[in-house]
Amino acid sequence: IRITASQIIGTEVLPAILGAFRKAHPEIDLELVLSNKAEDLSRRDADIAVRMVRPTQGSLVARKVGTIGVGFYAAPDYLDRHGAPESLEALTDHCVVGFDREAPSIEALADLNLPIEVTRELFTFRSDNDLAQIAAIRAGLGVGACQHQIARRHGLTPVLPNAFGFELEVWIAMHENLKGHRRMRLMFDHLVTGFQAFIAEGRRG
Repeated sequence: IRITASQIIGTEVLPAILGAFRKAHPEIDLELVLSNKAEDLSRRDADIAVRMVRPTQGSLVARKVGTIGVGFYAAPDYLDRHGAPESLEALTDHCVVGFDREAPSIEALADLNLPIEVTRELFTFRSDNDLAQIAAIRAGLGVGACQHQIARRHGLTPVLPNAFGFELEVWIAMHENLKGHRRMRLMFDHLVTGFQAFIAEGRRG
């Protein structure tokens, strides 16, 4: 079964979910494609996709399993050294971890109508790799956006929780021609259950 997901979901969330699937079904081989670009399921670039936006391709079986919240976080060490910003405007006095040349990501933040201008220059640590951004936040380089569940797993501290935040939808999708295959149905249902548990972890937090 070939699964596609974003970089963060594929490294931070899926390994445990897929590990449980392999224990139950060791006869099924798994392939994982990590990309922040939506793979074309109609061309069979992948069998099943975990997407953070509603799938728009036709001929898909898709199920929304919930939403994941995102907020600003920093490592305790960074906050010990620099203190916590008291407002979004005060972020300009801090090292902010963010994007480099990925314009769509910057535009998405701009759409939140924040009281500060969201440009490339806002970020003093820049990378278009989501994993590098999380690693930088964990290493104490600065303040950055992170999914709530992942941030708590890494011991990060919320920053400005009442001033900044947004939610990402989580969808599991596969081509409708695959729903007759037992192994595909097993994986589809397993991913739905696994992500429902992951999302519930965020609500308990």
